[in-house]
Amino acid sequence: MDRTKRRAAGAALVVLSVVSVGLAGPVVVARADGGPSPSTAAPSAPVKVDPTSPRLKLPEGATLAPAKVLDIVAVTDQSSTSASQPEQRHEESNTSITYALQADVLFGRDSAALSAAATSRIKAIAGDINAKHVSSPIRVFGFTDDLGSEEHGDILSKQRADAVYGILASSLGSAGGTTHSFQVRGYGEDYPIADNSTEAGRRQNRRVEITFTPSGA
Repeated sequence: MDRTKRRAAGAALVVLSVVSVGLAGPVVVARADGGPSPSTAAPSAPVKVDPTSPRLKLPEGATLAPAKVLDIVAVTDQSSTSASQPEQRHEESNTSITYALQADVLFGRDSAALSAAATSRIKAIAGDINAKHVSSPIRVFGFTDDLGSEEHGDILSKQRADAVYGILASSLGSAGGTTHSFQVRGYGEDYPIADNSTEAGRRQNRRVEITFTPSGA
C-alpha cells in the first residue's frame, strides 16, 4: 500500500493534542483530529474562463450578491544568520498570523532539542501573541521533508512541535493574563511548501509553524 493510501487509512486514528495552559499548569485534553488545516503551498493558476459562455449570464430577474471584503494576505520574508534572529517566514492576514520557523535553525540534524537562539526567538513570538491579546487556540504544527520513512517524519515533526509548544506555553504562562489553549500536531512530510527534489526546497519544508488569530479578527 503506498503512502497516500496508508495515510488515508490511518487518518481516523490520529489524535490531536489540545492543551489549556494557565498559571496552575497545563491540562491536556485529547480529542479526535478535526482542527484547522495548516498553511499549504501557493495555489495553482486559476482555471481559464470563457467570457462568452452563456453560463456566465445571470438568470432573468437575478441580482448580484452584495460586495464583500476579501481576505487579503500580506507576506514578508525575514532572513538572518545572526544568533538572535533565526530564519523565519511571517504571513499575516486579517484573520490569522503565522510564523514559520525553519527546523534547520531551531534544531540539530534529526533532533528535537532546541538551541538557545531558537528558544529566544520563540519567546519573542510569545511576546507578540501577548501584545495582540490572543485568546483563540494557538496552533503549533511540525513538518519535515520527504527523506527517510514516513513514520520517522511523523514522529520527528510531532517531537519538534512539542518542543516549540513547551517554550511557547511556558513563556505565555509566566506572563500571566489570558489563559491560552493549544493545538499541537506533527504532519511529517504532508503539506510541503517547496519542491522536495532539491535541498533548498527540502530546507523550507523542514519547519515548525505557529499560527494564531489576533483579537478582534
